[in-house]
Amino acid sequence: MELNLSSETALVEAVLYLECEPVDEDAIARITGLSKKAVEICLENLTRRFEGADSGMELARLGGGIMLTPKKEYWDALRERYGKKNESKLSRAAMETLAIIAYSQPITRNEIEKLRGVSADTMIRLLFERGLIKEAGKKDIPGHPIQYGTTKEFLHAFRLGSIADLPKLDEHEEERFELIPAAGDAETT
Repeated sequence: MELNLSSETALVEAVLYLECEPVDEDAIARITGLSKKAVEICLENLTRRFEGADSGMELARLGGGIMLTPKKEYWDALRERYGKKNESKLSRAAMETLAIIAYSQPITRNEIEKLRGVSADTMIRLLFERGLIKEAGKKDIPGHPIQYGTTKEFLHAFRLGSIADLPKLDEHEEERFELIPAAGDAETT
């Protein structure tokens, strides 16, 4: 069953345009009220439509979801003007994860999850793909987990000269970012 450029496809396109973060097919189905199969058909229609030379957009799979983005071949020409604007459109969860990394770096995924209380895989992947965080070494504990820190792109996006320019935290906020070391872990600063 082909929906072509039906109102359902237009609705899915509108959702993708309005979402700041990648969304998966299940989320699109919940938002639109369409079945998952209908969403899949709509995404196929959009992919075909955006493949044409007359479109500057494409559907990109990022962080386990789908996002409407400029085609890669146009991004170099657009990055200077729109790159910062695009990076400022982070969800609350992405901003919380980024703040934890910025104030607690270097920090491991497990430590981020302890502070957030939820899995951080998707947010770390998204922030990594956006160039806002990077691998900053490995922690000297069993398993040697990867530690994350912010990048120069993060500093540019938030107009900071260095990490020292981050806004100072009040006492309550400092407690929010403080890790309580587990048995056998070295003290984190």
